[in-house]
Amino acid sequence: MEFLNPSKYAYFPLAEWIEKYAKDWFFAQRPVFKKISIPIENTLSSLDSLFNFIPLPLIVLMFAFAAYKTNGIKFAIFTFLSLIFIDLVDVWEETMTTMAMIVTAVLFCCVIGIPLGIAASRSDIFEMIMRPILDIMQTIPSFVYLIPVVMLFGVGLTPGVIAIIIFALAPVIRLTNLGLRQVTKGVKDAGKALGCGKIVVLYKIELPLALKSIMAGVNQTLMLALSMAVIAALIGAGGLGLNVYVGLGRLDIGQAFVGGLGIVLIAIIFDRITQKIIK
Repeated sequence: MEFLNPSKYAYFPLAEWIEKYAKDWFFAQRPVFKKISIPIENTLSSLDSLFNFIPLPLIVLMFAFAAYKTNGIKFAIFTFLSLIFIDLVDVWEETMTTMAMIVTAVLFCCVIGIPLGIAASRSDIFEMIMRPILDIMQTIPSFVYLIPVVMLFGVGLTPGVIAIIIFALAPVIRLTNLGLRQVTKGVKDAGKALGCGKIVVLYKIELPLALKSIMAGVNQTLMLALSMAVIAALIGAGGLGLNVYVGLGRLDIGQAFVGGLGIVLIAIIFDRITQKIIK
């Protein structure tokens, strides 16, 4: 049955074409993409310096207070003990770097994703164009994101955050689009009948009504960003992900476990707090 195998008669040299033409193009565009990454780099370095500058007790109290306000005293105690434990196992600085990476990634995901979600809710054609792109973004293996990022931005902390942004962007776009489309036409017509323009209807009626769905997208983006933090360490991103990567490379299971446990504790804290904000 080998005669039914098309590769016996023809070969499509896609890999060779990409290696020969696309790679050179990517490297030629590096200066342009380096300039694009400047806002991300500045935000990341500022947040990293800020989080490492704020005294540990103040950060612990801030998170414990937020946990108390959203989830009650039990989760506040859990948050307090978790952050103290992170310091006791000597990964506090790495944790603050990871937090800076995640906050930067989520911030830029919102800045990029929410306007795209609004545009998709306004145009069926734009939504039809975005849908396969988002499908690819959510199904492609996470390691594949690192290839174009390394070619366009190099290696380091900022390229790692860019990889996180690309990986975590899809949910906030999808759920912003979904939330705005679920706002009933009657509510929008009522706003227009009162003399509100399209912009006013969007900001005063549609976005507040869709806020629960949008925040659910932000929550999912946050969780995806944390899951990508370890993989981003492969291209030089620091933080707890680097602890996991180095620990595995050296077969230092203790170091890898501590880094992974730190990410898990941060994920639980962020997830529980943001979920209550959504509700």
